[in-house]
Amino acid sequence: MKKFLSLSFIMLLGLCVNAQHKLEKIWETDSIINMPESVLPDTKAGVLYVAIMGNSANDKDGIGGIGKLDMNGKVINLDWVTGLNSPKGMAIYGNKMYVADLTDVVVIDIPKSKVELTIPIEGAKFLNDVTVSDKGVVYVSDSQTKRIHQLIKNKDVVYMENIDGVNGLKAVSDDLYIAGGGKNLLKANAKKEMIKVAGLPYGGDGIEPIGNGDFLFSCWGGYVFYVFANGTSELLLDTHLEKKNTADIGYDPVKKIVYIPTFFKKSIMAYQLK
Repeated sequence: MKKFLSLSFIMLLGLCVNAQHKLEKIWETDSIINMPESVLPDTKAGVLYVAIMGNSANDKDGIGGIGKLDMNGKVINLDWVTGLNSPKGMAIYGNKMYVADLTDVVVIDIPKSKVELTIPIEGAKFLNDVTVSDKGVVYVSDSQTKRIHQLIKNKDVVYMENIDGVNGLKAVSDDLYIAGGGKNLLKANAKKEMIKVAGLPYGGDGIEPIGNGDFLFSCWGGYVFYVFANGTSELLLDTHLEKKNTADIGYDPVKKIVYIPTFFKKSIMAYQLK
């Protein structure tokens, strides 16, 4: 009986191991991007947009911008849009790109490759991530004021407050997923009712839905986790000993490729999710 149980346990353990996800590296750019904080794939256009902060994460110095790479990491134009301060999260709705830029949300006309509008966010200190719902509602997080702002027709209101460590955002249907509340992945429904989806070892930066309620969750210090709908998680990537940050990730759900900005290492990495 003991032998049977041991064999069953080994078989079960084998199934669990085989069921684990993993990331396999595809490519990495040279160290040519001045503090990349966020990557946003546009698979239809075959472009990776990169938020380039410049020399600082919090200075209004006008040397930040948005760059473009192709899907294989080749530089198209690192000066696609210039004159920003320290841009971080990006989101696309229609032919507009919304960028969190310290105290403003910058609206870029993508076909014209230029800033169309700059929206000052009242009381903002460190805007970090931005997401747009399928109805065109823009949400932007402020990590210093612990707020999430909402933009409807370019009008700013405070949507939620007092969220410790608020950073990454992702609008999915009527829900807003939030990296915040310490080291958690949270979900706020349309009534602003907050639900804890999962607890993680580190505070989050990027949130990307995989499907079936699962997510990829990056932690700035150098970690990427796979978070299951039931709240459990598994570590996919650990680059902290290499001092490679894993900031606001991007994800191609068709090819299952994760794009990771390394911040101080000045490069973008691409990994296949398996």
